[in-house]
Amino acid sequence: MARPRKTVQDPTFLAAALEGLELQKQRIDEQIRQVYAMLGRRVPAPAAAAAPPVGEKRARKRNLSSAARERIAAAQKKRWAEFRKGKKKPEAS
Repeated sequence: MARPRKTVQDPTFLAAALEGLELQKQRIDEQIRQVYAMLGRRVPAPAAAAAPPVGEKRARKRNLSSAARERIAAAQKKRWAEFRKGKKKPEAS
């Protein structure tokens, strides 16, 4: 007969598990900071700080006009043409 899953869904058990995981996370974050310091690098900002808070909306994506898209495409084609012109063509043997 299967065991009931009551212990896994018990709020006090879950709270204790969460507390233990948070402590492990803090220890790991501290170790990461120490390794960055040894390498002489800055510690990157946490990913959670980059995301907007739950209640706030994200900025809307801006749409380009068709004229702007055409200008960008023309400039990119020009850059690629200059890049290709700079390369030598392989000679047939």
